[in-house]
Amino acid sequence: MKRLHLALLQLKPGGSLSKNLEIGKTACARAKAQGADLALFPEMWSIGYDIYDRPVRDWICQGISKDDPFVQAFGKLAAELEMAVGITFLESWEGGPRNTLVLFDRHGRAVLHYSKVHTCDFDVERYLTPGEGFPVADLDTAAGVVKVGAMICYDREFPESARILMLEGAELILVPNACPMEINRLSQLRGRAFENMTAIATCNYPEGVPDCNGHSSVFDGIAFKETEDNYDMRILEAGGEEGIYLASLDLDALRSYRKAEAFGNAYRHPGKYGKLVEEEIREPFTRADYRA
Repeated sequence: MKRLHLALLQLKPGGSLSKNLEIGKTACARAKAQGADLALFPEMWSIGYDIYDRPVRDWICQGISKDDPFVQAFGKLAAELEMAVGITFLESWEGGPRNTLVLFDRHGRAVLHYSKVHTCDFDVERYLTPGEGFPVADLDTAAGVVKVGAMICYDREFPESARILMLEGAELILVPNACPMEINRLSQLRGRAFENMTAIATCNYPEGVPDCNGHSSVFDGIAFKETEDNYDMRILEAGGEEGIYLASLDLDALRSYRKAEAFGNAYRHPGKYGKLVEEEIREPFTRADYRA
């Protein structure tokens, strides 16, 4: 039985790049000691998603490149621990920084570089540069190669994000997050996992971090089991407290389920979905309509 052990680092940031590096490295070491094959950080860990309630000029300059010592330290650590690490950061970018995840495999190689596509343009994230697509990578783990993609926070509210990742072959979707994970957002994740037969692991900040409440989660993508009535695909939901939360993903069961069931790409009708990709966007309501 191939099992992938996931660690969700539901941590409070330390208020500086150097402190977040220190906290993050310690947490990764603890995750490995608990048997993790992959450790995931919440959204924009480099600055603790601290972009609200302060002037934009104060945080927009805090972007760092993927080659920055902060990011590369986690690549080196991944190799030392022989554990994959998904590190998140505000990435410097011409025209405005990006909200980015880099996934290092257990050999310290950067195999996935993803930037948030659906930036929250109704708020301060309008100063960010959106990512350009939804790549999927082959991640070498102790459980074998796993096809992994990512969504970041608001991305999960668009069904197209997970759908594209499924079509690209993703078995596991990583979701760094920074917002309240209440029943409706958790239900979104359940729906994305159900309809795409894809495991989804979400790491949020804990209570005490502004506008966050923990409840990091893992849905294994398996909606039905012949041996178990009313099977719950939510194999982990953390509480609000800070901590490292582990879940074990049964890759053999997921792959067998994906071969046997009729969701995902089985009976789609892409030729009938033209309106989804029309260049002209027709909005039935404006924000003014909603305010009225």
